[in-house]
Amino acid sequence: MRKDIVVRKVTAIEDIRSMQNLEKKIWGMEPIPIHQTITAVKNGGLIVGAFLEERMVGYSYSFAGYSEGQIYLCSHMLAVDEEFQMKGIGKLLKEEQLRFAREMGYRLIVWTFDPLESRNGYLNTSKLYGVCYDYIVDCYGEMDDGLNKGLPTDRFQVAWWIDSPRVVEKWQPNLIYSRPFQIQLSDKSHPILLLPETTEWLKAEAIEVPVPKQIQLIKQENSQLAYEWRMKTRTIFQQLSREGFAMIDVRRTEESVQYYRFCKRSIIPLHD
Repeated sequence: MRKDIVVRKVTAIEDIRSMQNLEKKIWGMEPIPIHQTITAVKNGGLIVGAFLEERMVGYSYSFAGYSEGQIYLCSHMLAVDEEFQMKGIGKLLKEEQLRFAREMGYRLIVWTFDPLESRNGYLNTSKLYGVCYDYIVDCYGEMDDGLNKGLPTDRFQVAWWIDSPRVVEKWQPNLIYSRPFQIQLSDKSHPILLLPETTEWLKAEAIEVPVPKQIQLIKQENSQLAYEWRMKTRTIFQQLSREGFAMIDVRRTEESVQYYRFCKRSIIPLHD
């Protein structure tokens, strides 16, 4: 963690302009208009920025959400300048987001991430103790930016119950995980997912599902294989969601895949 990085709440228009510049640099698309972000901040939303002196190097942007009687903070974007990635800044931004959200009276923060981006999965579940039990097919429709172009924009929704034992006590279950999925390697050593012939694997109490370590590289070198990963994991994650499972952890390996860990949602202490 860089000690020269300062994280603080963002309300000034000049800082929001810096957020726009970083957004455009990272995603290569037109940023959210200031009139939208500033209005969100004034009405239950939150922007947190990470700064090196006066330079913004990362941010999270959230707005107020409401669904089925539940008020929550919808964390729409989290971004870190490529030069400053892998330095713990994303985790620091989320921790400050949590602190400010508590002060604002929120108990739940939600956001989405691409299930094939295993590094994000690790941050969201293994480091922040969020859980994923909602799988959204083609959440944003077709997108043309560098990270999303070429694949349907399927997403896991992360539920971060910030006052729950799961988060406060860093709860993890002591379970034996079934490993029903096999991996083969392509001629370029990219992982290929093999599906079981039956759904008997769904009877296990806890299950590991492999996901690629480097989906962006697979997209560049074998777009058809990347698409197969999307469609195969879509089937798996939808089945798990229907059967009441939730993703709670990532087992990291030195192989070409990481393993997402699922258990029954009913055993997770999500409320205080």
